[in-house]
Amino acid sequence: MMTVPPELVDSHCHLDFPDFDGELQAVITRARAAGVRRMVTICTRPANLPRVRAIAETHDGVFFAYGLHPMSVAEEPPISVADLVAVARHPKMVGIGETGLDYHYTADSAGAQQAGLRVHIEAAQETGLPLIIHARAADEDIERLLAEGMARAPYTCVMHCFSSGARLAEAALEMGFYLSMSGIAAFPKSQELRDIFARAPLDRILVETDSPYLAPPPHRGRRNEPAYTAFTAKAGAALYGLSEADFAAATTANFDRLFTKAAAHRKAA
Repeated sequence: MMTVPPELVDSHCHLDFPDFDGELQAVITRARAAGVRRMVTICTRPANLPRVRAIAETHDGVFFAYGLHPMSVAEEPPISVADLVAVARHPKMVGIGETGLDYHYTADSAGAQQAGLRVHIEAAQETGLPLIIHARAADEDIERLLAEGMARAPYTCVMHCFSSGARLAEAALEMGFYLSMSGIAAFPKSQELRDIFARAPLDRILVETDSPYLAPPPHRGRRNEPAYTAFTAKAGAALYGLSEADFAAATTANFDRLFTKAAAHRKAA
């Protein structure tokens, strides 16, 4: 008798990237076979919006988020709150971003990145959709800007592909935010990161692939895809001392609590 895998959500992937050209239907079919019933594909720059939106419109269980990636702010016109709010009216747009700060590769555009992050925070506050944060080598500024935004008005947020320090994790959790576990958490040398996740409440954890990047073992070094969420979830279950089914149920419930528009869409279907 065939066992049915537990239901999972890939809370962050990039299905519009050329890595999936010509294979998208097969990729989504494999994801479903692995238990990944829903995915959020992330639009990282305005020019990509038509393709990202079309993918979500074409495939059941695929939603999208929209924003301007911090590493692209120097190459793109500034995005506006009005633009983000307008796109958020789409029934399958469920998140704002990804946005944030990346000083590892693009520290020269730090000022523009910070301005862009403030715009995305305001859009999250106005729409009620969760903010999706990319943070790399910028922990102090990320913490400061997120806290400044929270002091102005409440909003929800996920620290996508969390791989920053313990202080930022604690600050994010104190603000009521979520930490998303990617394949990095399953890498053998990521014990320090696993320790950070182990100290976080289970009800604040999501799972993701960030595919086509960061494939977890046993696929590390190859193209990642949403089906591999299951390998990260397996590592997460071991970390929390849970069965894979219980960890999957917990992270799926967390997704529904944070991404309320995706949860409502499912109930209405």
